[in-house]
Amino acid sequence: MKIIRPTFWNKINLISLSLFPLTFITYLVNLIKNFSDKKKFSLKTICVGNIYVGGTGKTPLCIKINKILSKNYKTTFIKKKYTNQYDEQKLLSSNGNLICRKNRANCLKTAKKKNYDLAIMDDGLQDKSINYDLSIVCFNTSEAIGNGFLLPAGPLRENISTIKNYDAVFLNGEKKNKKLFLLLKKIKNNLKIFEGKYVPLNLKKFNRKKEFLIFSGLGNPEEFERTLKKNNFKIKEKFIFPDHYNFSNFEINNIKKIAKNKRLEIITTEKDYLRLNKNNKKNIKFLKIELKIKNSKKFINFLKKKL
Repeated sequence: MKIIRPTFWNKINLISLSLFPLTFITYLVNLIKNFSDKKKFSLKTICVGNIYVGGTGKTPLCIKINKILSKNYKTTFIKKKYTNQYDEQKLLSSNGNLICRKNRANCLKTAKKKNYDLAIMDDGLQDKSINYDLSIVCFNTSEAIGNGFLLPAGPLRENISTIKNYDAVFLNGEKKNKKLFLLLKKIKNNLKIFEGKYVPLNLKKFNRKKEFLIFSGLGNPEEFERTLKKNNFKIKEKFIFPDHYNFSNFEINNIKKIAKNKRLEIITTEKDYLRLNKNNKKNIKFLKIELKIKNSKKFINFLKKKL
C-alpha cells in the first residue's frame, strides 16, 4: 500500500470522526471474508501478518523464524505477488527460498510439489481462505493501534478484538508499551506475547563522527530514525516517501545534491536500497538490521510446540 501514514490516524479527532461511518465498509468486508471456506494444507504453515497497516516488522520476523526453523524443516517463504513490493520479495529471496504468486493457495500448492514441509507466509492474516497452523500478529510498540479505528478513519485492517483469533503477538520496536500489552491481555488472557527490537549488523561501515542525510519509503519510517539515533548517528536532513516508493532519478539526484552541498553522508534502509537502480546506489549506504528477540528460547520453544 503506497501511503504516508496520515497523522489523524494517531488520535481521535475531527477528521477521523468524520471518516468513521466509512469504517462500516471495512467491517463488512471482514465479516464476509470470515464466511470463506478455510483450506488446510498438508505442509506446515506459519503466517506473520498485522492488523495495523504497514511498518510492524513482519518481514524481519519471517527471516528470523526461517533462521530458527530451517535447521529442522525444509522451509520456504511465501508472499503474494504485488508489483510494488519488489523490495520485500528481494529481501526474502536473499535469506531463503521464495515462492511468489498472485494467489497464496497456489503458492502453497507449488511449495508442496517442491517437497517443502514448512511455509512461512509474509502477510496474509486477512486471507481467510487458508487455515494456518500458526498465526502471529505484529505491532510496532510506538504506533500501537493508533486511534483504534478501522480503515479509513484509522490504521486498523481489523478490529483489535480479532486478536483473540490468533496464536501470538510480536511487539517490535525500541519503545516499551505496557498499555498495549495490557490491552492485548485483556482481550485474550492466554495470548502469547513476544518482544523484539532491531539491531544493526553493519555499524562498522559508517563513520558516526560525520553527519547524515536519511531517506526512506517505509510504513513506519520513525522506527528507522529511532534506531539510527540510538546508535549515535547525527541526522541533519531527512526525506520521507510513501511505503514501497519507487524513487525517480530526479529525486535521488536531488538527495545527492543536497547531501553534497551540506557535506552529509547518505543512509537509507536495506529495503529502500534494493529499490534503487545500479547508478542511483552510488554513494548511498544502507543500514542492515536483524530482529533481536527478547527471551528467544521461549519463542523457539513456542514455535516447536505449535508445529
